[in-house]
Amino acid sequence: MQVKDFHFELPEELIARYPLEQRSASRLLCVDGNTGERAHRQFSDLPSLLQPGDLLVFNDTRVIPARLFGQKASGGKIEMLIERVTSESEALAHIRSSRAPKPGTCLQLEGGLEAEVTGRQQNLFEVRFTNLDGHLVSALEQHGHMPLPPYMNREDQLSDRERYQTVYNRKPGAVAAPTAGLHFDEPLLQQLRDMGVEQAFVTLHVGAGTFQPVKVDNITDHHMHAEYIEVSEETCAAVKAAQARGSRVIAVGTTSVRCLETASQSGEIAPFYGDTDIFIYPGYRYRTVEALVTNFHLPESTLLMLVSAFTGHKAMMQAYADAVAERYRFFSYGDAMFLTRREAADEESL
Repeated sequence: MQVKDFHFELPEELIARYPLEQRSASRLLCVDGNTGERAHRQFSDLPSLLQPGDLLVFNDTRVIPARLFGQKASGGKIEMLIERVTSESEALAHIRSSRAPKPGTCLQLEGGLEAEVTGRQQNLFEVRFTNLDGHLVSALEQHGHMPLPPYMNREDQLSDRERYQTVYNRKPGAVAAPTAGLHFDEPLLQQLRDMGVEQAFVTLHVGAGTFQPVKVDNITDHHMHAEYIEVSEETCAAVKAAQARGSRVIAVGTTSVRCLETASQSGEIAPFYGDTDIFIYPGYRYRTVEALVTNFHLPESTLLMLVSAFTGHKAMMQAYADAVAERYRFFSYGDAMFLTRREAADEESL
């Protein structure tokens, strides 16, 4: 398949630049993967789509305020976006400046933070912070900016520190939110628990690479960026128990999909701790995930390819056209979809 097969036209005014006042007030477009049938619902209707015993799997990563502004010792302005914290004082980062800083370059950052460029790994810079009073993540929480996606085209606000996080976050490390989870508030989570819907957690620290465009024409030529994931023995046991009782395993977000499917590559889910570069596109046979809660994704993105593999390419592209016509809100702060898996192979996409 070609990358252009995943293109759709999106009016700019449909990009959600701010969240709704209430997390669960978003709209919910439901797509049946087997029939292609669509239904327009509210996210608060989600409990009516679930059954007691279903297992929801959430990504519990926490977004760190990973963007810093500052200057080189020479005075040139720079913008740093931490991609991954690698130790108490070191990180891999994207650095935007008029000229790429060389190893040994000293950087003066907000809050009096000082850092030195120590090396480079492809497009990322190795950076060591030299005057920390504690862990780097703590310094970022105090001085950094929330790393809003570029398509929001605005500066972060204090409210984003709460709203660009899930309510169940607990493991700092992401530089982009697992956005499907943003729709869940505590009353909705409690309602689901009360009706017997099970919950489990995985961790995927979302990197800035999730927003990078696919730069090849044929999707099979694309190589995914790597992201660190954790799938625990406890979560594996919850998945196996759901499968044994005939209940569905439902991923909340494409990040949870990538975790579960990476851990299931042997055919049966098993604990996994490490980097994944799994690339899911039409023709992929899902091993574990049976239903999916997800947001709307960028045109020609790997995430749109992932959800197209789930429901079938034709059904997904028709659903996106419907969402544009019905003026759904798109991307991180936008509306959501509830998808059920297509059981037959998507022959048109192979």
